[in-house]
Amino acid sequence: MSHRGPVRVEERHAFHTLIDARSPAEFALDHLPGAINCPVLDDEERHIVGTLYKQQGAFEARRVGGAMVAANLARHLRERFADQPAHWKPLVYCWRGGMRSGSMVTWLRLVGWDAQQLAGGYKAWRRHVIERLETLAPQLPLRVLGGPTGSAKTRVLQALAQRGAQVLDLEACARHRGSVLGAWPGVAQPSQTAFETLLVSALEPFDLQRPIYVEAESAKIGRLAVPQALVQRLRASPCIEIAASPPARLAFLLRDYANLGENPAFLAQQLGTLKELHGRQVIERWQAWAAAGTLEPLFAELMALHYDPLYARSQSTHLHQWAHRRTLMAQDLSPPGVEDLASQILAWPT
Repeated sequence: MSHRGPVRVEERHAFHTLIDARSPAEFALDHLPGAINCPVLDDEERHIVGTLYKQQGAFEARRVGGAMVAANLARHLRERFADQPAHWKPLVYCWRGGMRSGSMVTWLRLVGWDAQQLAGGYKAWRRHVIERLETLAPQLPLRVLGGPTGSAKTRVLQALAQRGAQVLDLEACARHRGSVLGAWPGVAQPSQTAFETLLVSALEPFDLQRPIYVEAESAKIGRLAVPQALVQRLRASPCIEIAASPPARLAFLLRDYANLGENPAFLAQQLGTLKELHGRQVIERWQAWAAAGTLEPLFAELMALHYDPLYARSQSTHLHQWAHRRTLMAQDLSPPGVEDLASQILAWPT
C-alpha cells in the first residue's frame, strides 16, 4: 500500500474513482467532474452535528457525529464499495480536506485499498476553476457568431461541432437560451459554481492553435453570470454575422420554439416580464396570442419590436470587432441551410 503525500487537483485523473464525501445538498450545488456522492453525513445529520457543535461544543458534536459517520461508512462498504477489487484506488474529498474525507480514507485503507485524500478538498477544486478560467480565457482563439434572434446560431454551432470544429456552447452549459423566452421548460439552470465547473471542463481539452466558435452572448445567460475574463475575450474577438431574411428567421423560430406553444401559461408568464419595456397593451395582445397558441403573429412582433432593436443596439456596443465582421447571407435556415452555413464558415481561412 502506498501512502503518498497529499494529492493535488491536477493529479485527480490517476485514480479509479473520485468520491465526494459531502452531503447530497453540497454535491448538488457543484462537485468535481465525474465524482460520485457517498456522503459520510447526509443533509439532516450534518445539520444536527452543526447545531450540537454550536450549542454543546466539539466533543459532543464528534461523539454523535462519529456514530453517524461510522453507520454511513458501514453502509457504503456493504453497498457502493462491495464489488471493488483489491487494487482499487479511490480519491476522496470533502469541503476542505478535513474529517469527513479523512475518516473515509482511514476506513478504506484499513480494508486494504490505496485510498487517498484530495488536499484542500472541494475548496481547492474551486480555486483551480477560478484560476483556470482567468488563465485560459485571454488565450482563447474565439470566433464569435452573431445575428439577431432566430438566426439559427446555436444550430450552426452544433453543425460546426459535428464536423470536428471546436465549439464552446455557453447556452448548453447554462441550460438556457439566453433570451427572455430562453428558459428550458422543466429544466433548472445549474448553480453559478457548477456553471463555471462546466465551462472549465469544456475549455480544458481545446487546442489553442485552432479556432473556437462561440455564440455572441450577453454577460448573463438567464440568471448565470458569464465569468468576466471570458466576457472580455468574447467582446474583443473577430465576429461572423449570420444575416438571415426575416421570413427565414420567422420560419426557424416557429420550428425551434414550437415547444412554447405547448405550454401557453409558461409563455404568457415569460412575456409578462417585458411589461416595463413594451407597456400593458402590447403585452396583453402578446399574451392573448400565447394563450390561443397563435405563435406566428406573436413571434413576428417579438422580432420586430423586441429582439431586433435590442440586437441593433447591443452588437456594436459590446463586440469591439463588429465593424470588421464577416457576413453570411442566409435565405434558408432549414437543416440543409444550416449545414450550408457551417460549410461556408469552415471554408474561410482561419
